[in-house]
Amino acid sequence: MKPPVTLNIMLLSPLLPNQVTCQEPLSFFFLRTFELLPGISMESFLISKSGLKPLPRICIRPITGLVPRNYFSKPRFLHTSKCFSDLKVTTPLKVASVEEDEEINERMHGINKLGEQEQETRFDPAAPPPFNLADVRASIPQHCWVKDPWKSMSYVVRDVALVLSLAAAVVYVNNWLVWPLYWVAQGTMFWALFVLGHDCGHGSFSNNPKLNSLVGHLLHSSILVPYHGWRISHRIHHQNQGHVENDESWHPLTEKIYMNLDNNELTWLFKFPFPLLVYPFYLWGRSPGKTGSHFDPNSELFVPSERKDVITSSLCWIAMAAILVGLGFTMGPMLLLKLYGVPYWIFVIWLDFVTYMHHHGHQDKLPWYRGKEWSYLRGGLTTLDRDYGWMNNIHHDIGTHVIHHLFPQIPHYRLIEATKAAKPVLGKYYREPERSGPLPFHLIGVFIRSLKEDHYVSDTGDVVYYQN
Repeated sequence: MKPPVTLNIMLLSPLLPNQVTCQEPLSFFFLRTFELLPGISMESFLISKSGLKPLPRICIRPITGLVPRNYFSKPRFLHTSKCFSDLKVTTPLKVASVEEDEEINERMHGINKLGEQEQETRFDPAAPPPFNLADVRASIPQHCWVKDPWKSMSYVVRDVALVLSLAAAVVYVNNWLVWPLYWVAQGTMFWALFVLGHDCGHGSFSNNPKLNSLVGHLLHSSILVPYHGWRISHRIHHQNQGHVENDESWHPLTEKIYMNLDNNELTWLFKFPFPLLVYPFYLWGRSPGKTGSHFDPNSELFVPSERKDVITSSLCWIAMAAILVGLGFTMGPMLLLKLYGVPYWIFVIWLDFVTYMHHHGHQDKLPWYRGKEWSYLRGGLTTLDRDYGWMNNIHHDIGTHVIHHLFPQIPHYRLIEATKAAKPVLGKYYREPERSGPLPFHLIGVFIRSLKEDHYVSDTGDVVYYQN
């Protein structure tokens, strides 16, 4: 530590109440001395004794507000007044008025805010995207488009083996504590079989249409789904996703149709848990506002060239129903109900839940289109990916839905890789799914909230949103 500097200040004695001799550090002495001199600043005194003219005062306006992290190690508030002519002498702080603070914040936004060019504007999901379908396609690696029928068949073998094993195990144990576990597990596996048949319908199972049709019929008929009838209506859904009138499944009702629904229809469509049970009724009668049936070859769903396929699938469905009736006589209706009936309805719940969540329930309202505003790309970008935890592998990554909707010919075992590659192109049009725990319980609340909020859209307008 340096020794204190002794200074004779007789020069200042006429101005001070008493003669002072400083035995303290020089800087501290000056501060104390000029605190005793009213109306005199230290810098003006020194300049006057040196014979120099004082420089004009050049001041930086005080900075207020939160200083960002890139200026300091942690956020802090700054409010100082500093002049270049002050020679590092502390001066009283100048308190800015509210108006000055607002002006300063506007002028200093390069520090406390993002610059005008960098400041993010509110994202509009209904705005036409700055990319086209070819851009998204080009971002996906070529091997993601390759269909491996052997790999696809391995998933079929795995799932069928699990279905048969579960049935054999529960019959062997035959304990009421085990049956509920069996119902959930077997119903989930029925849903997995449906997803593989769904891939057959899209042609992502293999490049062989006959193999796709054979496997699709076996899988879907076993769970009472008319393969071709559903395949065709599902194709219509993909081709018209996001279009108010032309979409096929889980599309919004117009206000006029909604207001004409009776209480029973409102209950089945919007009162939990009934919307989770509607799929079999949809197969027979479609959605409100639409007519026809997936079993009727003359339905408006189908063109004349598709009628033969529809008849084939309907006959396969009838054959499966006959087998179930025969099993009911053989093993008894109660055992058949426990082995097949309850798991079937668990499968229906999975199907309705997952397909609904892919098109509803986002925290931000997503648009639906009509007329010239609709396009295949814009409609497909309103779909949502969902994370189902452990279920992702069991139901063949069906939650990776955005890329599947845009390019349904990509095999399910390539969807995750394809999505990762496409996300830089999609930008904010891709909505990152909320991460799930082992089981997707977090989506139940989202589902119930959506049932309360997403009821209908306006009868007019080319870009519309759900209302309640």
